[in-house]
Amino acid sequence: MNPANLPFDPEAMLQGLRGWVECESPTWDAGAVNRMLDIAAQEMAIMGATIERIAGRQGYGGVIRARFPHPKQGEPGILIAGHMDTVHPVGTIEKLKWRREGSKCYGPGIYDMKGGNYLSLEAIRQLARAAFTTPLPITVLFTPDEEVGTPSTRDIIEAEAARNKYVLVPEPGRADNGVTTGRYAIARFNLEATGRPSHAGATLSAGRSAIREMARQILAIDAMTSEDCTFSVGVVHGGQWVNCVATTATGEALSMAKRQADLDRGVERMLALSGTANDVAFKVTRGVTRPVWEPDAGTMALYEKARGIAKSLGAELPHASSGGGSDGNFTGSMGIPTLDGLGVRGGNGHTLEEYIEVESLAERGRLMAGLLATLE
Repeated sequence: MNPANLPFDPEAMLQGLRGWVECESPTWDAGAVNRMLDIAAQEMAIMGATIERIAGRQGYGGVIRARFPHPKQGEPGILIAGHMDTVHPVGTIEKLKWRREGSKCYGPGIYDMKGGNYLSLEAIRQLARAAFTTPLPITVLFTPDEEVGTPSTRDIIEAEAARNKYVLVPEPGRADNGVTTGRYAIARFNLEATGRPSHAGATLSAGRSAIREMARQILAIDAMTSEDCTFSVGVVHGGQWVNCVATTATGEALSMAKRQADLDRGVERMLALSGTANDVAFKVTRGVTRPVWEPDAGTMALYEKARGIAKSLGAELPHASSGGGSDGNFTGSMGIPTLDGLGVRGGNGHTLEEYIEVESLAERGRLMAGLLATLE
């Protein structure tokens, strides 16, 4: 089966994708994420898949697991793993409207990662229409919480990956048309400062500001960044009344490293910031962590298969390890051959200028179809 002969139509795919993008699904809105999962579940049911809904937990949306009909159903096969949550709050569609400008199309979550999820289903659909039976059975797992570190579904992802021979992750492709064969390690931290209240006008000196201490610690955390390990604070909340010295301030920090040992040292440095200074207590607790994923022989063999398919389609397919975590961190670090970054090309993810290159829907769809048709 030559994937070049499959009639992928990027314009038709774009229209199908529009309904997904306009169904906004920020991680923190479980109902919105579930509405998006409902749309995907219906499409896969129409395609003939057996759909399982797994209820959400910890306040997040649920999980969709779809198993497509196959003579070897139940045997280890191919897992396509993607997340349906986005970083864009409901209402972003009014600021980042669905719009087509030349070769680009814009919309919240279109690049990270609804475009990749959609083209994966189109690849399965095209193979079915061609009456082609893949060598291995296919399972699709769509999850609700990747953008916050996958706190509620890591165990489901790892369990499903362990039942399969390969994991394909349609996160956005690299700018050079490349794919991802490894991911850096990432740790999240919760920050809390606790001070002493007072009236900011009448008795300012009697108070101890949690906001002031949080600000001091933010600068200290940023200053810890090196080439081996980066640190940043991305969320801060503090105070309630401007005429009160703030008693509490909270924040969230992120650390990333290419090597696990560097991240482990970074975690130690972050936790060591806990203590009391200037009569204000500062507490650092560790949040969710993504382990480093370093490519092994299995992943590289999977990459070489993809590179050969891309070459037959007239394209080069470079590879590299990438910053920014994904659920490929988990499956790759388990030693299961994993190929990430199989989704669309585009840019400006997590911003109000997020877009995809429309032609990449078909190009990456053919690559995905080629993998599904040849992995055994």
